Amino acid sequence: MARRKRTSPAEDLIDLIALLPWYVGVVLAVAGYLLLHRIAAAPLASTMGPGEVGNAMVRAVGRGLATAGQYVVPILCLAGAAISAWRRRARQVLVDNVTGSDASDVLQGMSWREFEVLVGEGFRLQGYQVVENFEPGPDDGIDLMLRKDGEKYLVQCKQWRAFKVGVPVVRELYGVMAAKGAAGGFVVTSGRFTPEAEAFASGRNLRLLDGPQVHRLLKQARNATLQAAKTAAPSCPRCAQSMVRRTARKGINAGQEFWGCSDYPRCRGTA
Repeated sequence: MARRKRTSPAEDLIDLIALLPWYVGVVLAVAGYLLLHRIAAAPLASTMGPGEVGNAMVRAVGRGLATAGQYVVPILCLAGAAISAWRRRARQVLVDNVTGSDASDVLQGMSWREFEVLVGEGFRLQGYQVVENFEPGPDDGIDLMLRKDGEKYLVQCKQWRAFKVGVPVVRELYGVMAAKGAAGGFVVTSGRFTPEAEAFASGRNLRLLDGPQVHRLLKQARNATLQAAKTAAPSCPRCAQSMVRRTARKGINAGQEFWGCSDYPRCRGTA
């Protein structure tokens, strides 16, 4: 697919920060300001010897750059953090919309970019670290790179509505996997695969995922994530100790489950 070209170093920095979790961008903004502000506030020497003029000029230029950079760098980092947070929210909404629908053609109405984002989020829900390919230039047919248990996996996405994915696409990814030393690969499509493509992938470290499989895997991964969030023990709001699940025995809530502090009866915190 086509990759847009960068137009400035500032845009490069924003895009780089946007690939990180949003809170990392905030931390970098604070750290950048503190570091550059310290440089900008450093006093210049009031007297100079005959051989120190050149060094003094370098320090003066560096101080001037730091004076401007102490505001510019944090702004760029915060812009990247905002984009990261927006992308994260957009991915969650996209997954919720797809997993909440039982329509057989739910994947057909989205753009190739939405489909690629959806596939990436699906792998995240399955425990993979996902790197989306935002780099300019040729991408060797790779849309996503995954990491799990120290191994690297490559993913190619095909948002094809009218055609089946054939063996050339699968063979191309297999060649790139060998060149890049990947442990495995995935070809994911919103449609179907030809019998020849399925035969080529059979017995190799390649997995083909068609539209119905993608929809089913997304639902399973989403449900597992939600269930894990429900069963994870929270911290006590009173003493910060871990809580345990209990069942009320008396009162109007008898028989209902709730979270109680593990330090009961010294702490009676509930949730």
